[in-house]
Amino acid sequence: MNTLDIELPKMTLLYGLSLLPVLLLWLIGLRLTKDIVISIVRMSIQLALVGIYLKMLFELNHPYLNGLWILMMLLVADITILKRAGLKVRYFALATFTAVASSILFSTAFLVVLVIQPTLYYDAHYIIPLAGMILGNCLQGNVIALERFYSVLRKNENEYATFLMLGATRWEAVRPYFKDAIKAAINPTIAGMGTMGLVSLPGMMTGQILGGSDPWLAVKYQIAIMICIFTSTTIACIINLKLSLNIAFNAFDILNDEVMAKR
Repeated sequence: MNTLDIELPKMTLLYGLSLLPVLLLWLIGLRLTKDIVISIVRMSIQLALVGIYLKMLFELNHPYLNGLWILMMLLVADITILKRAGLKVRYFALATFTAVASSILFSTAFLVVLVIQPTLYYDAHYIIPLAGMILGNCLQGNVIALERFYSVLRKNENEYATFLMLGATRWEAVRPYFKDAIKAAINPTIAGMGTMGLVSLPGMMTGQILGGSDPWLAVKYQIAIMICIFTSTTIACIINLKLSLNIAFNAFDILNDEVMAKR
């Protein structure tokens, strides 16, 4: 079975559907029309360009081009994580890139090379979408972890300083905030895994079924990707926070406001 195409007139109809929430938001007093239009236009242009590039990427299926695309995704994710977490990119870029790249490459390689085992381990049809799904979820987790950790720490600087004065090391003093940040980062993934199939039908599974795959095969792929997402997010968040500790504090173990972005 082939997935049915959505032709241009039907796409126009689909864009028309977005007018309904715009109208509802306007009626309750939220004037977000400009922001919504810009977001929809940007989404459409970006996805169209990505679609053109991915079509070429799949046809060429060259390991260097595939690797270059994954590198670009990692760099964009790196900048996005730090900006959304309220940290200055120039200070934390290398630490965040190291944490995210190592976890993503490990999980993707494990899934593709050891579990799926395609004829070509660098096959773009596997590594690009799988790495993208893992990275997208890992990005959200790292934003939550960094933002939660440093926002809570800044609110509780007096408590943190008290721990230090009582003889605690920097790690002992920040450990409660560290644990809470990691828990907040992985909770959405844990909750998603616990309700998957009951509350929602996952995107990857839905896409495979629409593409004509056997439902049981789609289930196995969905389980595989969720385990990799959970593993990658946990590893990346822990490494990212640990590496950031050496950057965010001065020689006296005081949080350095210079590395925080102004809000």
